[in-house]
Amino acid sequence: MRNFVPMQKKMGRPVADTEPVTIRMSREMIREIDDYRRTLEDLPTRPEVIRRVMADFLKGVRRDEG
Repeated sequence: MRNFVPMQKKMGRPVADTEPVTIRMSREMIREIDDYRRTLEDLPTRPEVIRRVMADFLKGVRRDEG
């Protein structure tokens, strides 16, 4: 009898209308991002923490403009 091994979900294109952004950062900045994300309860990935920080920043900009 064979053991059932569930298939892992494969990475693919995101469902949402998104576009990749590639940037270079100093190692110090990456280290600071990693240190910050380790303080968060859900330990987001680097890209996720950058999305969150940018979303918060843009909310603040809109608030200041409005």
